[in-house]
Amino acid sequence: MYNGVCCSRNVSVGQQMLNNERHLGVAETKEAINAAAEAFKTWGKTTAKHRHDVLMKLYALMQEHHEDLGKMITLENGKPLAEGKVCMRVYCALLSSYASVGREHIRFIVRRAEEAVRTYGDHIPSPFPNIRNVTIKQPIGVVSIMTPWNFPSAMITRKLGAALAAGCTAVIKPPPETPFSALAITELAKRAGVPDGVINVVTTQKNVADVGREMCENKIVKKVSFTGSTNVAKLLYGLSASTLKKVSLEAGGNAPFIVFDDADIDKAVEGAIACKFRGSGQTCVCANRIYVQSGVYADFASRLAEKVSAFKVGNGMDDKTTHGPLIHERALEKVQRHVDDAVQGGAQVLVGGQRLPSPGTFWAPTVLSDVPAGALVNTEETFGPVAALTRFETEEEVVALANGTDVGLAGYFFSRDVGRVWRVAEALEVGMVGTNTGLISVASIPFGGVKESGLGREGGHGIEEYMNVKLIAFGGI
Repeated sequence: MYNGVCCSRNVSVGQQMLNNERHLGVAETKEAINAAAEAFKTWGKTTAKHRHDVLMKLYALMQEHHEDLGKMITLENGKPLAEGKVCMRVYCALLSSYASVGREHIRFIVRRAEEAVRTYGDHIPSPFPNIRNVTIKQPIGVVSIMTPWNFPSAMITRKLGAALAAGCTAVIKPPPETPFSALAITELAKRAGVPDGVINVVTTQKNVADVGREMCENKIVKKVSFTGSTNVAKLLYGLSASTLKKVSLEAGGNAPFIVFDDADIDKAVEGAIACKFRGSGQTCVCANRIYVQSGVYADFASRLAEKVSAFKVGNGMDDKTTHGPLIHERALEKVQRHVDDAVQGGAQVLVGGQRLPSPGTFWAPTVLSDVPAGALVNTEETFGPVAALTRFETEEEVVALANGTDVGLAGYFFSRDVGRVWRVAEALEVGMVGTNTGLISVASIPFGGVKESGLGREGGHGIEEYMNVKLIAFGGI
């Protein structure tokens, strides 16, 4: 356990994990929570200006070390260092590494830290002449942060930056697949001047369930922030309810991607590549169900297949690689199951469709046509590089298909009809809509979903999630 970035037992957690000597558990989690509670007594009383300055130093250090942070992410989960350059001009700017995403969130949360000095309260007129009602905003306290493996840097900085800016202290449980990015960020935070106990990291693989339970049920913890699957989000929500904690849950998605007859097909293809194949399809806002209107179906399918066939799958450290491996064997098995089910239902494989023979968990980027609306790939989140195309005829039909799911994180559509743009954007039951774009994930937007995709927002409104509003009624005036 990292206790405020410093190891509480003077043992390197990273080395401990590498040597597989032991796995941290409930005892260490309680110790981390207690350390965060003790640190909150002072950190929670610091000025917003002080927290702003510390976060600015952290941002500068992440910039200074972004090449190392990017390599660490590639080594942990396989992402290409230059993932921003996906297949021929799809992204307009080359990201040197996925650590750039983490730096982007730190930059924005630094701005939130600047806004912390302007987290104004209100004066609320009273019906009584001798009473004055005012509200103030205060940090919520100790926060439990649980993050996924697909964005090891960005998911932590998006949550942690807001928590620190608000004056909270944190206990972080990174996923067992990608612990080192979390440890690297906390080490940089120490160098930036974050005091001991403010940030605590609990790494574990064997004791994930027990550690997660403690982080949700411990009465000292006042808020839980989680990004991951819907099933786990529901479990953590139930555990947090035992003490009525405030929660932010960014759960699974099953994003529709709609191409209407009047769309710019080249732009639609670029958008599909950007939001379907980013991270080899392993992102929560990936296009999962691609609906194409009959009039442009054949044209869109052929152009998309041509682009995808040019992808180069391989080692993320190779600058020619456009797409890396899937995270583990279970991910491959799910993709295989979805593709097999679609083909058995009548779908045609235009590109890919199989595991690559090279060692590792590599799947060939795939385009399927004529996928039945009821296929598994349309009813479950695939989390892999499979573009499943389903034909539709009318706007009403496709909106019903898009909304016919229990989740609602993101949705995308392409159309040049202004009236349709407004109608469909308002009709889609999702928290975020990309209209004529496949890229919506930037630090400044309110990020989150509706229905079973979660609760709360991060990013643009993130700092509010880590603060309480307190009423003070002044009498005797």
